[in-house]
Amino acid sequence: MDRRLRRAHQCPAGGAADPRPGPSGRVDGRGARSRSPSSFRPGGALGLPVHSLAPRARLGLGRCLVPPVAPRRSGRHGAARGPGPRLGGSGQDGPEAPPRGGRIPEPCTPEPARGAWPYCEKRCSYCNFNKYIPRGVEEAAMRSCLVTEAQTLLQLSGVRRVDSVFFGGGTPSLASPHTVAAVLEAVAQAAHLPADSEVTLEVNPTSAPGSRLAAFGAAGVNRLSIGLQSLDDTELRLLGRTHSANDALRTLAEARHLFPGRVSVDLMLGLPAQQVGPWLGQLRELLRHCDDHISLYQLSLERGTALFTQVQQGTLPAPDPELAAEMYQEGRAVLREAGFRQYEVSNFARNGALSTHNWTYWQCGQYIGVGPGAHGRFMPQGVGGHIREARIQTLEPDNWMKEVMLFGHGTRKRVPLGELEL
Repeated sequence: MDRRLRRAHQCPAGGAADPRPGPSGRVDGRGARSRSPSSFRPGGALGLPVHSLAPRARLGLGRCLVPPVAPRRSGRHGAARGPGPRLGGSGQDGPEAPPRGGRIPEPCTPEPARGAWPYCEKRCSYCNFNKYIPRGVEEAAMRSCLVTEAQTLLQLSGVRRVDSVFFGGGTPSLASPHTVAAVLEAVAQAAHLPADSEVTLEVNPTSAPGSRLAAFGAAGVNRLSIGLQSLDDTELRLLGRTHSANDALRTLAEARHLFPGRVSVDLMLGLPAQQVGPWLGQLRELLRHCDDHISLYQLSLERGTALFTQVQQGTLPAPDPELAAEMYQEGRAVLREAGFRQYEVSNFARNGALSTHNWTYWQCGQYIGVGPGAHGRFMPQGVGGHIREARIQTLEPDNWMKEVMLFGHGTRKRVPLGELEL
């Protein structure tokens, strides 16, 4: 074992060792990169929100984000995150259970995280998520490791009930429905997964024809989050997206037919040269086709992305923050008039269609992050039930799989959270 890996297995000050055997049979301890605050959305990797009093949780595979002053998005299907599923009670903190109608409680400051399926067909021009463009994916090996890590972390957390599961990425709709079914079966074996638990899958329009969406439904998915991002083909090309506006609307129509009342869409704002009027036109057009949940994400230019380089070199104009702020405020008003209520910086719902997984984050619930680069926040067993930890899984998929096979999970970093951080 090299020094870096050995250090990762050592317990942090004040922390307790993970109950997984190390190389010498000891019990050792060992999470994704954070993304722009408002890029956060439910889903991505395997995320489990865990409730500390009645041991419940949310599981998530996906990315990690921290809420911003204004919603900002730096990666495709959401914000910075890692691949895998999130379990919830979901990739950071989550709520007990989202209200279905009635008054929405005041949320506390959240620190969401998630793990996800880390692979994509290509890298979008604005995305700095933990994602990989593989020549070939050994899906059976990845599936086995996701199952193993989910079971290990559920056991470590002492969770007895999982209220939501979120599959993020990366592009989790590139995974097979068999992988989704295997993860859900593993969760159901390790904890109680009620029949009505929210199970969300993030979807890219070009990787999700209707027949494939139906197969995911048969595997146990009951909610979709579609990375639509724009209804302007020029903007979609600028973002490096592989779908057209027509592709997005077709996928949305198929998704609503298969999952009525349980389909969310993303729309980005604050792109280079984007103007308020045309963007509001896109939002109003989307309202003619969408279901009952919309996420508005402001573009966040991230160093290392193609879009950042183009703006830095002067090929593209820098996004105007004042115009972005106007889009956000005007967009909120349009959604309010259409019957949507805002329950998070970037998320809006009507007809009680709040995301249980999202709501858990915003109520500071516990959650388990599974998969390469996933983030989680929960109270491990054996620490007296008083110390919640922020946990980050190893980023690179091959290294993560090796660690899961050796130790049962690939937690790379553990940080005890004091009262101030919580």
